[in-house]
Amino acid sequence: MLDRHIFITGMEGSGKSSLSKKVAGNLHLRFLDTDRVLIDAFGIPIGDIYEKYGEEAFQTAETNLLIWLTRQSPMIVSTGGSAVINAMNRDIMKASGIILMVDRPLEDILSDIKLDRRPDLQKVGLEGVKKVYNERIDLYRKSADMILDNSKGYYMGVANMERMIRLWTGMYMIN
Repeated sequence: MLDRHIFITGMEGSGKSSLSKKVAGNLHLRFLDTDRVLIDAFGIPIGDIYEKYGEEAFQTAETNLLIWLTRQSPMIVSTGGSAVINAMNRDIMKASGIILMVDRPLEDILSDIKLDRRPDLQKVGLEGVKKVYNERIDLYRKSADMILDNSKGYYMGVANMERMIRLWTGMYMIN
């Protein structure tokens, strides 16, 4: 059982959602994807939220969701790629949980990112993805309590994330 949230951060395409959802299932922990909640709340994709309501409205909704999470039972939370940009979001996550950054090399993200599934990235293209990565990577790393190297593939990423969470939370495996 968790005593604090585990916030999963990192660049879009780093594996935050897929890894953390699988690990939450393996460990029988609650899971929430903030982007999915916001998409459901607005009723439109992230890119359209930005376009229709603006970046400020999206960031306000994201911050309000994190505040709401502070009153919920601890769970694994996959955050949007931009969550750490806002200092208030970083403070909220630090105060109510542990931040685990999924660090995946830019070359790996670019090699298999499917822009057609990410309308927010489709508009900027691969060069824009590089720019966003370079702008944010230091902030992701500085705000993290733990950094997961996700350069060895999905299954190794799942195994390593599970191991890190077990060690950090004291949920040791009993053989």
